[in-house]
Amino acid sequence: MAVTMRRGNPAHGAVHVAAWYLATYRRLWKTNLLSSFVQPMLYLLGLGVGVGSLVDRNSSSTDLLGGASYVAYVAPGLLITTAMSLAAGESMWPIMGNLKWQRGFHGIAATPLEARDITWGHGLWIAARCAIAGAAVAVALACFPDTRSWGLVVTVAMAVLVGVAFAMPVAAFSINSEYDGAFAGIQRFVIIPLFLFGGAFYPLTQLPTVVQWLAKVAPLWHGVVVARAFTVGEVDWLATAGHTAYIALWIVAGTAVATRRLRRKLYP
Repeated sequence: MAVTMRRGNPAHGAVHVAAWYLATYRRLWKTNLLSSFVQPMLYLLGLGVGVGSLVDRNSSSTDLLGGASYVAYVAPGLLITTAMSLAAGESMWPIMGNLKWQRGFHGIAATPLEARDITWGHGLWIAARCAIAGAAVAVALACFPDTRSWGLVVTVAMAVLVGVAFAMPVAAFSINSEYDGAFAGIQRFVIIPLFLFGGAFYPLTQLPTVVQWLAKVAPLWHGVVVARAFTVGEVDWLATAGHTAYIALWIVAGTAVATRRLRRKLYP
């Protein structure tokens, strides 16, 4: 995809790079959108409805969940974890592929675009992908009375932020990776543990203190807390601002490191 523009505004460059990603995505969007809808629906039926019917029978469990049914408690976590998994995956092999195999980033580097345009464009594309996937999950959640809420709109927005917060640091790691073997390690020892122990499916207070603090370091728990507050209607605005600022810090730091590393690799 040809790009002709002058150096300057990185926002314009980011849009061009995101459009370049879109040109490839057009061939796969139907399959990706379907999986974004079906997989969360299966999780919701299995965990939220199936396991939830057992959890809700215990009155003490309902108190632990803040008075919400289990399916309502799980729903926002399911949406946020979907964005996390998608964003991390899109920032591993695709990044390495565009540097080592297809060398798409080298083609962009031959245009007036800069390293920051590529990283910002990647972040913009991840935001768009997470918004599409999040909206698909929200549609699935809206099919159930217990999870139908206007708070799902905010939850989709939080999914976008959390997705980008994972995408940029992972992309920074991928840029300097010579082999893809480490990506399986990230999936097994970071993404999957966060999926299971990041507060999406039960309160962190049920875990050992050390595990609680490790979970709170990552952006996932912060996004889940905000999303859940809006879906159940118990919003603490000061806490919401703090959680959102922490997620934004991950985005800014990850983007800065990714840009610096990509500049060294493509623009010596």
